[in-house]
Amino acid sequence: MKILISNASAAPIYEQIAEQIKAQVVNGQLTEGHALPSIRRLAKDLQVSVITTKRAYEELEKGGFIHAVRGKGCFVAAQNLELLREMKMRVVEEKLIEAVAEARSFGIDTKVLHEMLTLLTGEEE
Repeated sequence: MKILISNASAAPIYEQIAEQIKAQVVNGQLTEGHALPSIRRLAKDLQVSVITTKRAYEELEKGGFIHAVRGKGCFVAAQNLELLREMKMRVVEEKLIEAVAEARSFGIDTKVLHEMLTLLTGEEE
């Protein structure tokens, strides 16, 4: 499990940790039953406070991404496949919104953008 903390980010550290773990679950890098590092271990590895990692894990548990087993640790929870699909779609939509905004700022119209997307996906109409 790879997590990078950015001091330049406006997001709190616990949120950065939670979002990166969430992304790894959504992308299938972390699968159901995968054991996460202990709160103390993760805090030591990331060189952050135990309170910070505890809060990140609490957020993930509230969101249904992980579950804690007393005395054993935290594990990736079973995910609702439809919910995961929706989350993936949302990620793609956000990236497309950025791409559309960038294209508009460069004066690229919708027709050209559509042609570019068609070429990039390799799909012919």
